[in-house]
Amino acid sequence: MTQDLIDPVASGGQLIAAALVGIALIVVLITLAKLNPFVALILGGLTVGIVAGQNVNDVLDSFTTGFGKTASGVGVLIALGAMFAKLLADSGGADQIVDTIVGRASGRALPWAMAAVGAIIGLPMFFEIGLVLLMPVIYLVARRAQVSLITVGIPALAGLSAMHGFVPPHPGPVTAIDYLGADLGVTLGFGLVVAIPTVIVAGPLFGALAGKWVVVEAPSTYDADTRTELENRPSFLVTILTVLLPVALMLSKALADIVIDDEDAKLQQVFDVVGNPFVALLIGTLVAMVTFGYAVGMDREKVAGVVSSSLPPIAGILLIVSAGGGFKEVLVNTGVGTLLADWATDANVSVLLLGWVLAVLIRLATGSATIATITASSLMIPLTVGMSSPEISLLVLAVGAGSVFFSHVNDAGFWLVKEYFGMSVGQTLKTWSLMETVLSVTGLLVVLLLGVFVS
Repeated sequence: MTQDLIDPVASGGQLIAAALVGIALIVVLITLAKLNPFVALILGGLTVGIVAGQNVNDVLDSFTTGFGKTASGVGVLIALGAMFAKLLADSGGADQIVDTIVGRASGRALPWAMAAVGAIIGLPMFFEIGLVLLMPVIYLVARRAQVSLITVGIPALAGLSAMHGFVPPHPGPVTAIDYLGADLGVTLGFGLVVAIPTVIVAGPLFGALAGKWVVVEAPSTYDADTRTELENRPSFLVTILTVLLPVALMLSKALADIVIDDEDAKLQQVFDVVGNPFVALLIGTLVAMVTFGYAVGMDREKVAGVVSSSLPPIAGILLIVSAGGGFKEVLVNTGVGTLLADWATDANVSVLLLGWVLAVLIRLATGSATIATITASSLMIPLTVGMSSPEISLLVLAVGAGSVFFSHVNDAGFWLVKEYFGMSVGQTLKTWSLMETVLSVTGLLVVLLLGVFVS
């Protein structure tokens, strides 16, 4: 799928100024005025359209159209993903994954096991939820192995962060896939290919170095004898199969497209339906209600309560992502992306590198991986014209890699990690922030390498 080019509504200078002013306003409102990103995106979108010389009513129409399209598409996936993750956590399924993998790992293998745990838990869960869930385990493992909290904590964080940046159904990748018209199955497959070496480099390998630079002793808050164990929780096999079910369904569509390659074939039509991200996550959530709910002793009222309680915490994310859709629509309709596409073509700049750089700059300025993904992918839409499906998927991943670059003091995740690990600001910069940078750069290098083979 490619995007149609939008004719610029004003001169090149005016459109570039409009985009810069709008993005700068968002940065200032989020970082200095401490305004909620939802409101900042609304004001930034309106500013772009007005400075570009568009009629205010047209700008409002563009914003509300983009808001609605994003809420109806990406928003549904985020909601289903939150339900799935809540069921996984409350059933004890996440604990089962952690205990099984970590319990079978030797001392030297612990950082590798923690990276695997972080990645598996990170598949369905938002970064913040996964971090809160894993911290007791990170404390216990560090105390048991008598190593720095950083040595085993950084690999787990790398696994969580990589899934957040590269793999659907996380908000960033799903949003970029939607905006750029990428094939979800292909992007998911490439995302897993990119994530594995990236997690290895930024996780166990970098963690070994960071654990020597910063030595943090794990607190005794969650000693094993005080930890609450669930009497009845899903088995490891059932948990893994349930977690991987939506991923397998989405990948099945991509494989069917390659193997069958006949849109009229009944079998391919079936895979097209079950591999649709909405249907795949819906099936996964319904299955999780059984395996993570009824099968572990929850009654219908309890399962309904768990599912309902998953939605309020993500209301802010849904609004921010939807407002980002409105901002994207305004940017697209001004034609500023067309100018950027022309410039990139004339300058012979790698589209993948350009997408990464734009995401990095916005990430550094706003501290938000989601905002970086929304804005960078919005600007890259016209550059997808003429690109193949695999190339567009790699562009999604390049933007995703840029969106996690060097988390610092304007990122809520920075402070979350700092407080949980009991580090100073300087120590957090030398560990967490550098890990995010290694993750971002390694991800880009793997994406560029894959680009050599699919171009």
